[in-house]
Amino acid sequence: LPFKFDLNIDFMANTKSAQKRSRQSLKRASANKLAKSNVRSARKAVNIAISAGSKDDAEKSLRKLSSFADKAAKNGAIHKNSATRLKALYAQRVASIG
Repeated sequence: LPFKFDLNIDFMANTKSAQKRSRQSLKRASANKLAKSNVRSARKAVNIAISAGSKDDAEKSLRKLSSFADKAAKNGAIHKNSATRLKALYAQRVASIG
């Protein structure tokens, strides 16, 4: 994970349940950050392949983008409609490569 948190830090929580919620929140935030980062990196890879005019590379990158977007949507890091919109947009762009 790109961001490491010390999960034993006391975040001024007054109860055990509040401490646990704080730990859970940090873990989830870190996982969401990673999922969104993967989607952004995959988008960049598709854009690079499209601008280079390489249809094979673009299709490979699009498959990766689709996978990362679906995983992020499944875990709630991004909305499922956002994932679908991303996939449709980039599929259209890849299809237009001559």
